[in-house]
Amino acid sequence: MNTILIGIAGGSGSGKTTLANSLVNYFGEDEVSILRHDNYYKRHDEMTYEERSHLNYDHPDAFDTDLLCYHIRELKSGHRVEMPVYDYSIHNRSEQTTVVLPNPVIILEGIMIFAEPSLVDLMDFRIFVDTDADERILRRIMRDVNERGRSLESVIRQYRETVKPMHDQFVEPSKRRADIIIPEGGKNEAAMQFIVDFIRTRLR
Repeated sequence: MNTILIGIAGGSGSGKTTLANSLVNYFGEDEVSILRHDNYYKRHDEMTYEERSHLNYDHPDAFDTDLLCYHIRELKSGHRVEMPVYDYSIHNRSEQTTVVLPNPVIILEGIMIFAEPSLVDLMDFRIFVDTDADERILRRIMRDVNERGRSLESVIRQYRETVKPMHDQFVEPSKRRADIIIPEGGKNEAAMQFIVDFIRTRLR
């Protein structure tokens, strides 16, 4: 198949998910499919909940990159895949999966995707969403407290212990691998129009 893989990276709370969802809404689910990096956290059934809650989820080693690369190759070959579903309430994968279809455009969105050369090599176009750190932490607090049932204290502690150090070590340097860098994600109308025009050209 003539499938294009677009990578959308950026720090936690940068707006990359908003951008990815906006593209799906614009072109429709018959044209665009999404792979979410967060769903590919490694499974740790051998650990207790307490042990899993202390893992560093902001390091590239936290992800099952081999499985993700396999799924990307399958999609590019025209085969549907079953993406894992990660359950934040138990810090582990659930028993559910989500079917991802081999549409003409596949979007891979995630924090660490440009930090993995094996993933970068599979991408046809790379977008980095660049957003001010203060705005990112505020968005993360709102999301984790309201949507994932986390306490404010645990969100702040994780940000200080792993999120910010790992962002500085891996995410920020990976920006150099982007084809374009855009501020504010899906709210940047000019950048959104550029990406839409690019995808239109490839679809034709």
